[in-house]
Parts: sequence; C-alpha cells; structure tokens
Amino acid sequence: MQATHSHNTPSHTTPSYSAPLSGSQQAIQAHATALLRVSLGIMTLAHGLLKVFVFTVPGTVGYFESLDLPGFIAYLTIFAEIGGGLALLFGVYTRWVSLALIPVLIGAAWVHAGNGWVFSNPGGGWEYPVFWAVALLVQAGLGSGSLVVSRRFA
Repeated sequence: MQATHSHNTPSHTTPSYSAPLSGSQQAIQAHATALLRVSLGIMTLAHGLLKVFVFTVPGTVGYFESLDLPGFIAYLTIFAEIGGGLALLFGVYTRWVSLALIPVLIGAAWVHAGNGWVFSNPGGGWEYPVFWAVALLVQAGLGSGSLVVSRRFA
C-alpha cells in the first residue's frame, strides 16, 4: 500500500511516529525526566562543592593553571557547577542550564583524554564526562519534567 499526498493540499498536522501517550504515561515520562534532572543536578553540585571543600578553591585554581589554563577558568567552572547544579535540582531554566554545562564536561573529557577509556584508570578516563555531557544534551531535549519550583522558570 502506498500513501498518497497531494502537493496542492497544505498539511497542517505533523506526522506522529508513535502513539500518543496516555495521561499516566505522560506522568511517568515527566517523573522520569525529573529523575534525570535531579540526578544530574546532584552530580553537578557535588563536583562543584568538591572543588570548594576538598580540593579548595586555591587548589582548584592551581590545578587548572597546571593544565596551562587561566586560573579564572577554575572560578567559572566552580560557579557553573554549583549554580548549574542548584538550577537543575530546582528545575530552573533546565534546557539552557543543561546546554551551558556541556562545555564544562567537554573540558573535563579533554583533561582526562590521555588517561584512557575507563574512569577508574589513574587520573580518570574520558568516558564519564562524555556520558555526562550526552545526558545533559538529552536533558536539554526533554526539558524539566515534573517537580519544579516554578513552571514559569522551567
């Protein structure tokens, strides 16, 4: 069977390649999206706080400088991780925050690129920050999901 389409008749509907979701399926999808968002928020916040309370800010700046990066990049990274992690936790501007954090993870992948594939290698591998960047890209596509502070800022 062959579908026909008239080029003279405008189509006002977008083709759907999957069945519409029921109300309960929409709720599950919204909660799954929120679970991803909250997980990414916790991970991002934890990495930012690690740089402040464990490595210390001066230690983090020194590490960035040892990579021949300007020290101020360390401050931007800490701010991005703490601020971005909190924004993700609360569902604030999720799409934009997720996209804004991807360069941080690409930078982390660059730092770990010479250590091999597995993150358990000495110095950590590159697959974890790459996977994390992909997860942020997926989050940007999905949006905030449920459980946000305000729909207005989601």
